[in-house]
Amino acid sequence: MANPKAIARRKPQRLAHYDYTSAGAYFITICTNDRQHLLGSVIAEEVQLTPAGEIAKRTWLDLPQHYSLIKLDEFIVMPNHVHGILWLIEKTSQLEAVGEGLRPSPTNAQRRQPGLTELIRAFKSFSAREINKLRKTTGSVWQRGFYEHIVRNDNDLYQHRAYIQNNPLKWTIDEYYS
Repeated sequence: MANPKAIARRKPQRLAHYDYTSAGAYFITICTNDRQHLLGSVIAEEVQLTPAGEIAKRTWLDLPQHYSLIKLDEFIVMPNHVHGILWLIEKTSQLEAVGEGLRPSPTNAQRRQPGLTELIRAFKSFSAREINKLRKTTGSVWQRGFYEHIVRNDNDLYQHRAYIQNNPLKWTIDEYYS
């Protein structure tokens, strides 16, 4: 039997005491399993998506249909990873404006604030199911875990938006290129 202390432990990726259901913006990077170039290619500094890449894009854009307390910001699908900025929105008051009138807000159970990890798990699960169906395969599409950065201010938000927009231009020097 292996010595439990000898087993390598994964470094925690999240801040220990941070509430990842807190309202705010989060920059996310999710890589394909083994960084396979499954989602597309970059030709003349422009991303050309494969059908799997189109599924990843559509799944990301559909997230607000499943989670009402999120808003999507800048996003890109690259050949072997995706970058996006995701906003978690504060819960509303007891009444919501609907058309020209007011109605009671949904119950807390209906409007529960999802955590960041839950949102990424949903994205990975929904997209992997469809990609595997398309490819007639099973198994992991996405690498375990994901990278996140809590966006701290307007300048930080601007820099991450620019990074996403310019990612195809820098593809050959990107850390995820190989």
